[in-house]
Order: sequence, then C-alpha cells, then structure tokens
Amino acid sequence: MSGNGNGTEREQWGSRMGFMLAAAGSAVGLGNIWRFPYVTGKNGGAAFLIIYLAMVFCIGASVMLAEFAIGRASKRNSVGAFRKLKGGAWPIVGWLGLIVAFLILSYYAVIGGWTLAYIFKSFTGLMTAGSAEDVQNIFLTFIADPVQVIAAFFVFMALVVVVVYRGVGEGIEKYCKVLMPGLFIILIILMVRALSLPGAAEGVAFYLKPDFSKVTGATVIDALGQAFYSLSLGMGILITYGSYISNDEDLPKSVATVTFLDTMVAFLSGLVIFPTVFAFGVDAGAGAGLSFIALPAVFSKMWGGPVWSALFFALLFIAALTSSVSLFEVVISYCMDELKWTRARSSWIMGTAIFLFGIPSALSNGAMDIKLFGMGFLDGLDWLCNNLLLTTCGILICLFAGWVVGDRMKKEVTNDGGRPFALLSPWTWILRVVAPAAILVIIYNGLK
Repeated sequence: MSGNGNGTEREQWGSRMGFMLAAAGSAVGLGNIWRFPYVTGKNGGAAFLIIYLAMVFCIGASVMLAEFAIGRASKRNSVGAFRKLKGGAWPIVGWLGLIVAFLILSYYAVIGGWTLAYIFKSFTGLMTAGSAEDVQNIFLTFIADPVQVIAAFFVFMALVVVVVYRGVGEGIEKYCKVLMPGLFIILIILMVRALSLPGAAEGVAFYLKPDFSKVTGATVIDALGQAFYSLSLGMGILITYGSYISNDEDLPKSVATVTFLDTMVAFLSGLVIFPTVFAFGVDAGAGAGLSFIALPAVFSKMWGGPVWSALFFALLFIAALTSSVSLFEVVISYCMDELKWTRARSSWIMGTAIFLFGIPSALSNGAMDIKLFGMGFLDGLDWLCNNLLLTTCGILICLFAGWVVGDRMKKEVTNDGGRPFALLSPWTWILRVVAPAAILVIIYNGLK
C-alpha cells in the first residue's frame, strides 16, 4: 500500500516474512552482539543465560505483545496511538517514546559510524597493530579525530535516511529481507571459525555449562535489564511497526517468532565471542572495548585476520543499521501522521536534525570535552535514555495496556476472538503487576 503524510491509505508490510525480519532487525542491535556476551561473561556464563531466557520470554515478550497491539489497534504513530485509544494525558507516553527514539538514534548512529569505519580499517593497518595496546591506541586515536568520526557518522546516518525515505515496503522491509539473512550468514561463518580455534572448548563450556553458585541478585537484575533493552521495548518502535501490521496477523505468534530470532542472534554471538576470547586469553567481560579493542587484537593473530575482522564489523554494522532504521521510522511516522509532512520531507528534515544533535556525542570521546551528568556526552545521553526515559515509558505502556485499555488489547491479540490466546489471563497480569514491578527494579538499579 502507498501512504504519506497527506492522508492517503496507511502503509503496510508487504508480507509476513518482511514484517518478521524488520521487527527482528529492530530488536537485534549492538546490545545483542557486544553487550549480551559481556554481561553474560560478567555474570558467570550459562546460569545467566538461563535466567535471561526466562526474562525474555516472560516479561520481554509480554511488553512486546502490548506494543504491537497498541500499534495495530490504533494504526497510528507512537503519539497518535495513545491519543486515539484513550486521549487525556496518555499521549505523553507516546511523546516520551518519540523523544527516546530521537535521542538514542543521535548517539547510536555515531557508534554505527564506528562499525562502518572499522570494516575498512580491518584492511588498512588495524590487523598489523601487533598488540592489544596498539589496537587500543588506534581506537582512541580514531574516536578522538573529529574529521573521521563526523564523516563516519554522516555516512551511516545518510544510509539510515535513504532506507526510511523509500518507505515501509520498498525501504525498510526490502532492505531487512537482505540485511537480516546476511547477518545470520555472517554470524554462522564467524561461529564456525571461532569453534575451530584451539582452546575454544573451554569458552563453550563456560558459556553453556551452568554454575548456579555464581548467581546473585545482581545477576537476575542484569538478566532483566538485558531482556528489556535487547527487544527494543519502550521507545515507540514496536508501536510504530505494529501500526503497519495487517488485521489478520496472529500477534502472539509474531511476538514468539521475533523474540526467538532476537534471542538466537544474542545466543550465537556468545558462540562467536566466548570460544574466541578463551582461545586467546582475553577477558570476556571487557565491555564495548571487547568489540573495538580486544577482538581486533585477537583477529590480528588469526590466519586471514583482515577478513574475519571485516566480517565481524559488517555484522555489527548490519545490527546497528536495522536498529537505527526502526528508531528513525518512529520519528518519521510522527511527522507524517501529526504534521502531515510527506515521507521525503520528514526524512530529510529529521535526518538533518538528528545528525546535528548527534555531533556532541560524536565529538565527546576525545575530540572535545563535552560533558553530560559528569560523563562524556554520548555516555551521559545513553545513561539518561536507558536508566530513566526508556524504562519509564515501558512501565507506562504496561499500565496503559493492562489497566486502561485492557479489553481493547484482549480483542486485538485474539483478533476479536477469532484466534484464542491460551496465555491471555497471565499476560494481562504480567502487564498489570509483574512487568511494571520488574522495570522499577531496573530503574532503581540503574540510578544506584
């Protein structure tokens, strides 16, 4: 279907597969590939994995289903959805999601630019660095170079604008049909290579053999937080994508598929990273530095290092791009529905605005001393979005779907009773009580 801001019919996904891949692409981001293994490593491996899976399929999937239902019931953007379904003060929740999407994209695309630059750096000196210290110096020099980081950020943001400018079917869906299978292929190639390394078995055992003696309250909170962030909840993406879903789609089945694909990427990433870091004696809990410092140093010691390094950063690039596209669509959908702008006008104006707003994040890692909450601007913005805005939005979405428009939600997830949903009652109470309480724990832990 065609659709723009001038009142023509709303766009829809062209196929179920296209929607699944686009929704999975929105959920699969850098968090699955670098944050998940690092958090798993920090929390002792397989025991954390089991708790994480329970959190994803109980709480994460419940919130995802609520967001899809709100989107499809309203056929509106994140702000318009709450206005149409209830009105009053509730559109503030949509505004919060819209602001979060704008802010996150402004710094997320900076890191997306790093992944793009590192695909090329893999062939131009990164692999001849010699030691982890040399690789670290290359990274710190790169992120402190204003010309390189702004150029990489600009190119990445331009790619995001081009995909979204082309629309839901011809842009987002079409590109995700290529990018997501590409991501899985690269992941499997890297996994096979990692598992063939001498000493890989130790990494696999750490990852897949549970040690429940290492489980603490902090482990459970980390699992909960990772489940929430890895599914792209609370930022208007799934409400926006839900608004393009056809009325005969089975929503619970869709959520199960998207959750499975997202979790599979996180799980396979662990099978790439743990065998590799154990084979070369690198700390698996090294944070974001694992991707840009520790792993390039490892790849440099492997036969065909530039190729493995480039493949790894291509994997990160695809994950960053599909997530960025979904964040940008939240903003564009609002401009088209509420401001009545065309998709083209929305894309170029908002793309420029996000790029300009992102410049302090791009420069705050060494090029200039730009602070927010006493941290570098990028880190400060990330802290604000993840610990306060995104989680607050998540709680309000749960309360809205569980208590305020509960009957409408039940009709939506059962297709007006045509598709019985066996977990309807537990789902309702997870939204009403369990998920809000769990997200409050994430907020408390983040603010500590």
